[in-house]
Amino acid sequence: MKRQKIQLVLFLLLSVVSVSAQNIQIHYDFGREIYDQDQSDRARITTTLEMFKPDAWGSTFYFVDLDVTQSGVSTAYAEISRNINFTKNGPLSAHIEYDGGLFHSKGNGGNFNNAYLLGPTYTWNASDFSRGFSLTPMYKYIQKNDKPNNFQFTATWYINWANGLYTFDGFFDIWREKTGGSLTKIISEPQFWINLNKLPNNVCKYPISIGSEVELSKGFVNSFMEDEFYCIPTIAMKWTF
Repeated sequence: MKRQKIQLVLFLLLSVVSVSAQNIQIHYDFGREIYDQDQSDRARITTTLEMFKPDAWGSTFYFVDLDVTQSGVSTAYAEISRNINFTKNGPLSAHIEYDGGLFHSKGNGGNFNNAYLLGPTYTWNASDFSRGFSLTPMYKYIQKNDKPNNFQFTATWYINWANGLYTFDGFFDIWREKTGGSLTKIISEPQFWINLNKLPNNVCKYPISIGSEVELSKGFVNSFMEDEFYCIPTIAMKWTF
């Protein structure tokens, strides 16, 4: 969720599907319970707003994450990206992205340095769009970093089965950034969803999903263990509109 790049089914259909959608997610985070000594003030609630919209030239995607505590918002993080198609229905596109945000932890505040990314995206989807993935190697410029010229590789995936009742999706990021002791940063956030509006016999008419996310991270800039690996699950609900 700190890098909630959940480029899901819609994001992977950017070159072939002319629809747009948004969703709101609410996650209850178990990091404080698992890492109680280091994360006594970790936010338990994260809200995420995502939007995807294709057009004749490609697609636009953004998300905004807010970590909410009893005293207010502790982290605000956003990403916005644009994919420009090389050909009408081809698998390759040009990817342009901006990342940035603010955080507050244990009485200390800071920011995620502005990051600007550029690279190609390769997208593959099954013929029935039940599964697919994208791969994006990028040049990454991190403003005000001691070593601003860096790289990032991003992979996203999705799998739908049981007539869309279940979804397994997520992303994997690896990048280089000089912060703390670790230069190489890794974060992945696989998600599993049960889409209640796909239940048999039209049991639920509303576009609600319930599920879980697992945050896997090492060396992340806002990590309390700069050089350590950590694993934090959530329980979540999503409304797609």
